[in-house]
Amino acid sequence: MVKGSCLCGAVTFDVDGDFPPPSACHCSQCRKQSGHFWASSYVPYDRLRITRAEGLAWYSASDIARRGFCRNCGSFLFWKCSGEGTTSFSMGALAAPTGAKLGRHIFVADKGDYYDLADGLPQSDQ
Repeated sequence: MVKGSCLCGAVTFDVDGDFPPPSACHCSQCRKQSGHFWASSYVPYDRLRITRAEGLAWYSASDIARRGFCRNCGSFLFWKCSGEGTTSFSMGALAAPTGAKLGRHIFVADKGDYYDLADGLPQSDQ
């Protein structure tokens, strides 16, 4: 089990069991909400347990997904796609050690022009 939280501690969560290698999302929505690209992994709904939700708020950034964040400190924590049974969670919110290694880059067609991707990981335009 890995534990995670927002910056101020008003939202805490547990991830039960293994999770896939994280993806770095370079889409404009993730970049705007996180301030750079957003690294996340995901688990089925029943394997992510929110243990403190005092600051948790949700924002529907599009018709297909909503984003969970702390309304107190602004930490971007979760992403849920409508119709999927999983929740993505921020790798940056997890307490170390996670044992995880970044696995791929997604939405690289939208990435910022101020950085390069030269780590050799797989990349997809979408």
